[in-house]
Amino acid sequence: MDAHRLRDVPLFRELSNHELERIAGWADEVEVPEGAHLLDEGRFPHEFFVILDGNVDVMHEDTPVASLGRGDFLGEIAIIEGLRRTATVVAVSSVRAAVMHERDFREMCDELPVVEQRIRAAIRDRLSQTDR
Repeated sequence: MDAHRLRDVPLFRELSNHELERIAGWADEVEVPEGAHLLDEGRFPHEFFVILDGNVDVMHEDTPVASLGRGDFLGEIAIIEGLRRTATVVAVSSVRAAVMHERDFREMCDELPVVEQRIRAAIRDRLSQTDR
């Protein structure tokens, strides 16, 4: 994965070149075709995604709850909270994403606490929106 592609991601903004290189080492860049599922509600978590290009729809119990695009991330709630997937995410266009397996995601959070803090803040926000 090219670390320069991560510089435009708000989650990683203000990180040093060295820190971006570390993240790039943990992540792979993947192409996801339109209509493909990135995550399925109720499944065990294995990956964390950052959308580099394209758009996805997020559905909870078959009800659309959000649309995400470039710079957004997903898959963090189940990994951090130790839950099954809380939503299904489907590509509504071709999507290019950085994907990180659970072990690497946890290592990133341990080594880069500022990133983990931003992710936890997003989790709080997303869960509070779900409760409404």
